[in-house]
Amino acid sequence: MRRLTTSTITSLAVVGVVLAALTVTWMVRADRQPNVLDVLLPLVAAAGVLLRERYPVVALVVVSAAVAAYYPFARLDGPLILLPFVVLYTAADRGHLIAAIATGAASLLAMGLGETRGTRHVDDSTFVMIAGWVTAAIAAGGVTRNRRAFLQEAERRVLDAEHGKEEEARRRASEERLRIARELHDVLGHNISMINVQAAAALHGLKKRPEEAETALRTIKETSKETLRELRTTLGVLRQVDEDAPTAPAGSLARVEALVEASGLAVRTELSGPLDEVPVEVDLAAARIIREALTNVSRHSGSREATLTVSNASGNIMIRVEDDGPGARFTEGSGFGLQGMRERATALGGTLDAGPRPEGGFQIVAALPLNGAS
Repeated sequence: MRRLTTSTITSLAVVGVVLAALTVTWMVRADRQPNVLDVLLPLVAAAGVLLRERYPVVALVVVSAAVAAYYPFARLDGPLILLPFVVLYTAADRGHLIAAIATGAASLLAMGLGETRGTRHVDDSTFVMIAGWVTAAIAAGGVTRNRRAFLQEAERRVLDAEHGKEEEARRRASEERLRIARELHDVLGHNISMINVQAAAALHGLKKRPEEAETALRTIKETSKETLRELRTTLGVLRQVDEDAPTAPAGSLARVEALVEASGLAVRTELSGPLDEVPVEVDLAAARIIREALTNVSRHSGSREATLTVSNASGNIMIRVEDDGPGARFTEGSGFGLQGMRERATALGGTLDAGPRPEGGFQIVAALPLNGAS
């Protein structure tokens, strides 16, 4: 069963009061014989009021016409004039302001013409009071409509703000997941790759060249120790609770030699410019890019030699890693290593290019602006 709204209950109450008042009027004025219009027009006006929520303009016309015909032609005089104020308010409240103004003005004009050309039924003060009620009903409807629109707009803005906060929270969570994945890839991917390479070398030379196997196993031990240390440092940074974590980042341009040594390659290193006062974000990104680039050389190039150039010039940290190996390499970021390096560079407003060298081999060139760190 459909629940009755407040407006419907109000309409029923108004109609009931008016019809009850009309009944009392008929009983009091027993000297006047009512005609058909005394019954028909109040019923038509009452029906119009009950339909005002669904058809406000139709109700406005029907009620106004019924009341306009009631007073000149019906024999009994009753409080039917209250009903037009209700439909005028509803029409203005539902956005039909022009229809409400036009109907109210036409009703007052018709009343004024009728009073000047025929018998006077109301004096001037009553006419002014009725005009004031008409104006007040229309104005009240417009005010409630504007207030409702204001509240709806305020609610919409609150919902949009909440939605924006949720989107921002999801975006930050996604960026944080990406950052964690990149950090773990940098920490684990490089060192585990080196452990795998050294383990294969140890197995290969275990019987024929025991001294080489011993060296490889020692490298595995040191690399695994470094992996655990960097993993602990990374997790400590993510949790922000590791008091024993070093103040400097696990990867740093200050530790380039350690990065080169851990790669297991013969690397010719060229460093130029001040590299000890680089912003932390740029310092860490540069170290990660260097290590990942050397890992790519070790895993994919087929070469055991590489050239590393790091310089601080023109407000940029420039990194170039080159090799002369024949191995197939990724150039479009299809590998997670290259993708992670590009993401680190672009996050700082820099660039990273990777591709084959004209003279053979492969190169990775990165430019990290020092003012790109936030």
